[in-house]
Amino acid sequence: MKRLALFLLLISFLWTGAQAKVVLHHLIGDNMVLQQQTRARVWGTAEPLRTVRITPSWSGKPYTVKADRDGRWEAFLDTPAAGMTPYEITFSDGSAPVRITNVLIGEVWVAGGQSNMEMPVRGFGNCPVEGYNDAVAESAAFPAIRYAKIPSVTSMVPLDDADTKWNVISPDTVPWTSAVGYFFARRLFLSLGIPVGIIEANKGGTRVEGWLSKENLEAFTKEPLDQEGIERVYPTEWHRPLVWGNGTFHPVLKYTVKGILFYQGCSNVGTPGDLYSERLALLVRQWREAFGLGDIPFHFVQICPFGGNGSEDEKSGTWVSLLQEQQFKASRMIPNSGLVCTTDCVYPYEVTQIHPAQKRKVGERLAYLTLNRTYGMTSFGSESPSFREMEMKEGKVYVSFDHMEGGVNRMLDIRGFEVAGEDRIFHPAEATVKGDRVCLSSPDVPEPVAVRYAFRNWPEANFGNAMGLPLFPFRSDNWER
Repeated sequence: MKRLALFLLLISFLWTGAQAKVVLHHLIGDNMVLQQQTRARVWGTAEPLRTVRITPSWSGKPYTVKADRDGRWEAFLDTPAAGMTPYEITFSDGSAPVRITNVLIGEVWVAGGQSNMEMPVRGFGNCPVEGYNDAVAESAAFPAIRYAKIPSVTSMVPLDDADTKWNVISPDTVPWTSAVGYFFARRLFLSLGIPVGIIEANKGGTRVEGWLSKENLEAFTKEPLDQEGIERVYPTEWHRPLVWGNGTFHPVLKYTVKGILFYQGCSNVGTPGDLYSERLALLVRQWREAFGLGDIPFHFVQICPFGGNGSEDEKSGTWVSLLQEQQFKASRMIPNSGLVCTTDCVYPYEVTQIHPAQKRKVGERLAYLTLNRTYGMTSFGSESPSFREMEMKEGKVYVSFDHMEGGVNRMLDIRGFEVAGEDRIFHPAEATVKGDRVCLSSPDVPEPVAVRYAFRNWPEANFGNAMGLPLFPFRSDNWER
């Protein structure tokens, strides 16, 4: 009996030791990228009240933290400057240590939004990404780019962890990463020469309300917040409020990041109308507060032109333009934010394609904006021109723009401008460059009172600045039609 008791005691001790082993959050693992020159958070669980010792190889300096009564712990590691040297981090609570390897120090960005951000380098069915084979062939040169994809799941309550891991970019892994996120990271790497990590937390078809917290939805919307009500009002899962933020974004909120990339809006076309800009600004405040890193950069993408079913009525409608207008408004409301214009990021044959192929152009424009604004590389052209003011004179309209650095992109065959008189009927305008302004006129509008540019679902528009960036769609009027 004594031998049996001793044996059971030994088994109990070994079992307790095994259970006491440190368990790390899934984002804290092999191949991860930690944000450089900051206090980067690492966290996980251990036996309650057990002391956890953390030793990063870049300094050899041990950090100690005590798990709380629920076994949760977190610590902040002082990270060095970015570089290509792979490091290890060892975690131990006195039992068998946990060691993670091939850790790089660099820049970390979150890639959020809906399907045009989620769309992988290999594309979706019948939705290719231009340059796929080139991207795969060249990817072996970029092992310093890493990505972690958060599974797109719903939850009525905020989830703390997700079944994910960091992947090293290679020909085997690059097909499955976000195309916009990858092309952004590749341009950052080529320009900065340091590792880049992308955390993907996105889901196709989601509305901005899908990412808002329960508290913000209660305070600023009339969305249903009980499961039965949500499912009744929104039988389509990806349109549901609350649940995507809880399930897909909340698991990343403790990670120390540089900023947020966002590409969303298609599912909010037509709803909530002129409230979209306010709700997007609300979401950015929510995320910034949750990360606890201050007003980190928020760089986002204006939705592309889309002609619906391809009919003339669908192409000439303005519901896409109204959402683009809301996104432009949001970019002026949100501090430390930037917006990428995509008017020229579709081909003529993509009139009915909700997932255009030119993802490299979109990702690289996000990168140029980021390199200029966030990293101070001001030689990059990053700002699309936008409407400033207009002057009516002798039956013509003279329009001025902001961000016309280097001048205009073309002197002839300028398309996309329209003018209207008091009858509110718009007609194509002839456009000529006059100094730093564009002069517009139309024989059908002898006394113009309003101007629009690319303000249709599917515009034929080609104007921009000499940096190769297109003019943001705009209207000078506020007419309903």
